[in-house]
Amino acid sequence: MNGPLSEVRTAVKRFLAEHRPEHVTVAVSGGADSLALAAVTAGLAPGADAVVVDHGLQEGSAEVAATAAGTCRALGLRAEVRRVVVDGPGGPEAAARRARYAALRPERGLVLLGHTLDDQAETVLLGLGRGSGPRSIAGMRPHDPPWGRPLLAVPRSATSAACAELGLEPWVDPHNSDPAYTRVRLRHEVLPLLEDVLQRGVAASLARTAAQLREDCDALDALAEGFAGDRQAVGDLGRLPSALRRRVLRLWLLDAGVPELSDSHLRRVDALVGDYHGQGGVWLPGGFVARRLHGRLRVEPVQS
Repeated sequence: MNGPLSEVRTAVKRFLAEHRPEHVTVAVSGGADSLALAAVTAGLAPGADAVVVDHGLQEGSAEVAATAAGTCRALGLRAEVRRVVVDGPGGPEAAARRARYAALRPERGLVLLGHTLDDQAETVLLGLGRGSGPRSIAGMRPHDPPWGRPLLAVPRSATSAACAELGLEPWVDPHNSDPAYTRVRLRHEVLPLLEDVLQRGVAASLARTAAQLREDCDALDALAEGFAGDRQAVGDLGRLPSALRRRVLRLWLLDAGVPELSDSHLRRVDALVGDYHGQGGVWLPGGFVARRLHGRLRVEPVQS
């Protein structure tokens, strides 16, 4: 019978065979998910690297990072530690994620991340709870260059068991049991309750829902890309179904340099077309404002 280590290895092997990256780097925290991923990748992708990001948020983080890098070297990976500064808006979780991704982005090829089935389920629940729209509920993509997530169909329990099979001792991040973090409460309170009430398989069901939504989003995005009308003309836009119109508007706003668009932003801009009653401009991230003027939409930097 195939065990957890075989499950992890099969997932990574299939991912690498499908996408054939020119080079592979594994992002390693020292936890069970990334450590199991690193161990398996070392055997499947000779010449792979590992990068350990030290966020500096906890006492002793430098030692944890150095230990993780040493483990990766023992597994046969070239490894380095990168220290980052965590600051900016959105709380510590969001700031740490931005800093980590920024530190990893310069790598060539694919950067493999150790997100599991359970992480995907938590991401979907967060999107549902925040009303963030279908893109958020669609969760993380397995292949989203430069990021690769081979373990999105593998449960977290398998990565822990795989480390035990290999004789590896993962680092246990105390933040992962701190109820001050929303994701921790989802992991330890909400998902177990849903598993109990709905009789098991909730994480896998949420992941399947995310996959189905990604397919729908991809189809609508393709239609938006092929839109032959004027993206700023209210008359052309008004003939589109609202779900497709918002995607056309999203492409237009991104092309104009507007960053970090949320579903709420898009709906307010869409109202300038589909629910217009003379309202003023819509303030957008990055210091932009979208307005309707003489039957056309305009987006421009806010004048200071």
